Amino acid sequence: MNVLITGGTGFIGSALARSLTHHGHAVTVLSRTPDKVAAACGTGVAALAGLDQLKPDDTFQVIINLAGAPIFGAHWSEARKKLIRDSRIGLTERLVACIARMTVKPELLISGSAIGYYGDQGDTVLTEQSTPRQDFSHQLCADWEAAAKTAEHYGVRVCLIRTGLVIAGGGGLLQRMLLPFRLGLGGRLGDGRQWMSWIHRQDWIAIAQAMMADASMQGTYNATAPNPVRNSEFTRTLAQCLHRPALLPAPACVLKVLLGEMSELVLGSQRVVPERLSAQGFQFQYTELASALNEALTR
Repeated sequence: MNVLITGGTGFIGSALARSLTHHGHAVTVLSRTPDKVAAACGTGVAALAGLDQLKPDDTFQVIINLAGAPIFGAHWSEARKKLIRDSRIGLTERLVACIARMTVKPELLISGSAIGYYGDQGDTVLTEQSTPRQDFSHQLCADWEAAAKTAEHYGVRVCLIRTGLVIAGGGGLLQRMLLPFRLGLGGRLGDGRQWMSWIHRQDWIAIAQAMMADASMQGTYNATAPNPVRNSEFTRTLAQCLHRPALLPAPACVLKVLLGEMSELVLGSQRVVPERLSAQGFQFQYTELASALNEALTR
């Protein structure tokens, strides 16, 4: 298949591009830094610098939309929030406009989202049918998903992936956590009771490949392993995998001062289960946190 990936040089996208080319697909990556695509994604991957380079007669059977400015890393000022929204929702709207002009429409659009869709929900078990709690993260994800779903007007099958904390070597939130934990300075965040719903990157890629292969898959899917854990267990397991103690908790009040509204990303609780993937018979390679962390730490 011919596959277009937006955000293809990112933490998920670069690994996805390499996996797809390994399986014989022709991959094109949309990136603001096209000169870095070959190094990040492999020498056989084509590069586009912008959506304006897409032509109506370009043909892609699958488009995978992962573009978006990092949501974690800078305070959520109003300007930052606008950048986060525009880089997801605005780009998705422009992408669907490109699809509308294509002579041959793609068969499938896989579009990113996140479990932030559900908001902070405490101990509630969350499936794809759960009612969300309104906050910035929910509205961001809801609007992002709505923009992608408009591709259905052009006969495109749309799959939406609500992604949890992605675990793999060399990047993501795990990479941010490693230095303090390796120094023995890690610990739970806040009271540690908040749920963390995670997924290994290899399983995320397998989900996308399943969506490409199975035309019955459509709509929203939670991309999280079947066994979410509390933050206290996550941090304890990470410390054990590193053979370090986890003795220095970060109080919630300190995190709120340091991170502001963005602290909801680390203090909020989403106990998400992949109900639709399980019903589809999808088999996760990594169902337990320790095995996922150990694999990532060997990279």
